[in-house]
This record gives sequence, structure tokens and C-alpha cells, in this order.
Amino acid sequence: MGERTIRTTHTGSLPRPAALEELLAESDRDETFERAVSEAIRDIVRKQAEVGIDIANDGEQSRISYAVDVTGRLDGFGEGTVEREWPTDLAEYPEYGERVLGESENISGPVATDDIAYVGEAALDQELARFEDAVTATETTFEGRFHTVPSPGAVLRFTETTHHDSRREYVFDLADALATEYELVAETGATLQVDAPDLLAGFTLTYKDESVAEFRERVRTYVEALNRAVANVPDEQIRLHACWGNYPGPHHHDVALGELVDLFYEADIGGLVVEGANPRHAHEYQTFEEHPLPEGWRLVPGVIDVKTNIVEHPEVVADRLERFAAAVGDPERVVAGTDCGFATVVDGANVVHPSIVWKKLEALVEGAELASERLR
Repeated sequence: MGERTIRTTHTGSLPRPAALEELLAESDRDETFERAVSEAIRDIVRKQAEVGIDIANDGEQSRISYAVDVTGRLDGFGEGTVEREWPTDLAEYPEYGERVLGESENISGPVATDDIAYVGEAALDQELARFEDAVTATETTFEGRFHTVPSPGAVLRFTETTHHDSRREYVFDLADALATEYELVAETGATLQVDAPDLLAGFTLTYKDESVAEFRERVRTYVEALNRAVANVPDEQIRLHACWGNYPGPHHHDVALGELVDLFYEADIGGLVVEGANPRHAHEYQTFEEHPLPEGWRLVPGVIDVKTNIVEHPEVVADRLERFAAAVGDPERVVAGTDCGFATVVDGANVVHPSIVWKKLEALVEGAELASERLR
């Protein structure tokens, strides 16, 4: 089969070794930890190359959570209580909700007690270097590299503040601090993937009592904050990841993508990563027929569901990609991806078994090959 028209990637987090998860739960970041992280990233890099991923990353091996780890590189936080409630859909099914997410009581977490400032240059440099070291050690090559960072709104979602007068003031303070991290990532040449569950999942997680119209104003503010944070990063080097929450719930209260996509198009970015495989949102390709992708942007639709251990048939993956390619109008603007990360947090709640993740990614690549052949 010839060269693929449709490239492949994923959404960031990949399974961690059990021993590394135990080390991540501890506070020490000593030589044992660094050795375990480096070994895990080498393994992750090797596996991505073996299955044929074109645009790869470090699998977020060194992180406990995709959104909260960055607070360790920000000054102005202390420890306090963070509100933790079930999303709207699970609240309607409390017995199932408790099985999926546990009790909904508040938890200990980062609380802003002062102005936020970025102080994590050295720690970030170390995180960024691990991927390149792993590529060298494993003698692998990739067409591209991406590195994930949380959006200002995502950090707000999983923290609290006792210092700021409003959520708006807090999210813009976060944006100003996170700008340094975004720029440092971009300087390496990596694509900056901004994870922003606040733009979709926030409707059922954070602002459950608001109308769609009210939530749109929240999203407008978060996009403005994002644009401030990425002001010095080239648009074409940024892809924005928005999802409806990486948990196996009914999701019947999710806001439709079409209700918000016009606001996403106001973001200063060059690509959009969205869910397109899970049963609640498999129809979302239609949104891009009704709301054409901005000129120059790429679309990274999820064509692999990360909330089921069923391995998608490559024909199913190809069909999904062809629908998105038809909606966008150009298959070269479509990159095959996953709905979300496979291991977004270290808490044992990830649905897909680690051994099955790689079979699903094989199906992703095989499906992209089929779709490329058909669309050639």
C-alpha cells in the first residue's frame, strides 16, 4: 500500500507501568523515579513506532494527571479543598455514578492563595528532554512530535482560588502564567496540544445549572484566555483538544458540538481535536458540514473509542475517517486520532486495559491506511 494521505496520532496519555504508577503516588522525585520514567518513555516511544503512529509524544508518563501536574510549576498555590461533584448524567444514575467515579465529596487539591507565576522552567525542560532522549535511545523516527498542556480553563476546573475575585480574573491570571510553558514547548518545535475539557465537558461538570446560552459566554471567556496564553506561539503549531469527559457515563446531557464550534473557531490555533468515535458523538462529523473548518486548520477526529475494550475493525475506522474527510473537503487536512487519552489520570479508573490499547492503535493505523487508499 502506498504512502498514507491521512496521518495518525493520539490524544496524549498512554498506559504507565504499574511500578511507575506507585512511584508517581509518592512525593519523592529521586533517581529511582527518573530512571523509571525514562524507561517507561523509551518503551512508549518504541511501541508508538512499532504500530505506525506518525505524530507521537511521551505518553504523559511522568504525570499523575493531565491537568493538575502543571500546578507544581506554578507559584501561588497552596493545599486546600477542591469541589468534586458528579457530572449531570451520572447524577441521574447515582448507583452507577458511584461505581464509575466513587463518592462525590470534595477532595484535597491545589488552591490559589496568591497571584499565579510560572516558576517551572527547569522542570519543564527535563520533561521535554525525555522524549528526545528516548527517540535517540530507541533509534526511532516520527514525522512529528506533540506535547500536551492543560488550557487555563482546565486548570481552573481542577483547582480552586481564595485569592481572585471572580473566575474570569482567575482564568486570565492562569493564562498569563501558562503562557511561559506554552512558549517553551513551542520553542522545541513540538506541536502544542492544549487540552481543554472546559470547552465541552464543562457544561455537565462545572456549570450544570446554566443554559447553553450562559455556557457559551463561559466558553467565550475561556477562548479569550487561551488566546492570551498562546499569543506568542504560531497558530499552525497549536492544536486544541476538546472533549465531553473521559468517563464511561451515559453522556445524554452533553452539549452538542454545533452549539459551540463557532466559538472554537475564534481560537488562535491551527487544528482541532474532537471526539468522533463514541456512540453519543459519532454523528459529530456533520457539524463540519454545517460549520466548515477555518482555512488552514487541520481536524483530528477521534476514530478510536477510549471507553471500551472492543477493538475497532479497521474498516470501521476507515469509514469514520472518510466521513470526516468528506465533511472537511480534503483528506490531507484530516489526521486520525483517538477520542481522548487512554490513561489521563493515575487512579485506576481508566477503562481500556493497557494490553488492549496497542491493538486499538494498530486498528487506528490500519484504518488510516484503508481510508487513504480509498480517498487517493
